[in-house]
Amino acid sequence: MAMMAVLFMMTGCGYNTIQQNEEWVFAAWGDVEASYQRRADLIPNLVETVKAYASHEKETLTAVTEARAKVGTIQVGKDVINNPEMVQKFQQSQGELSSALSRLMVVVEKYPDLKANQSFLDLQNQLEGTENRINVARVRYNKAVQIFNTSIRTFPNNLTNAMLLQLQRKEAFKADEGAKTAPKVRFGGPAK
Repeated sequence: MAMMAVLFMMTGCGYNTIQQNEEWVFAAWGDVEASYQRRADLIPNLVETVKAYASHEKETLTAVTEARAKVGTIQVGKDVINNPEMVQKFQQSQGELSSALSRLMVVVEKYPDLKANQSFLDLQNQLEGTENRINVARVRYNKAVQIFNTSIRTFPNNLTNAMLLQLQRKEAFKADEGAKTAPKVRFGGPAK
């Protein structure tokens, strides 16, 4: 009878909910990784296409290639989300890659033939779609983190977590430092 009472009390303690919420965080993190991997897989094709038209833009092409390589050196997995420093390092390397890709797109503006090339247009569309997927994956991850963090901090789940699971809060994706300032768009004339 005592065992039945304990089991009955445990059904409302949030143990399963906390576990389920953490699994959602892991799955959402996997979506983030998959989206970034898709971008990394597209970049060599984009760089090669631009190279064919803009062989003297070596510095920008090298920066993109190096940023992509740096992203590849950071080994991520679901254990990374338990380490805020690794999440920040991952975000920083992805931000550097985004910056290099932005510079590459500026180079592309100099080459009207390249912009009209169907292969390039297809790659550019794929890359734009991938950037949208990355954003969606980050938003979903942040939502999963919010649900998980709430579930381990509210009663009675907080007691279950403190006594049984001892899981730590997960870190959400944050905006890059540069995202606080809107980019200036100028048509014609040099940038000031």
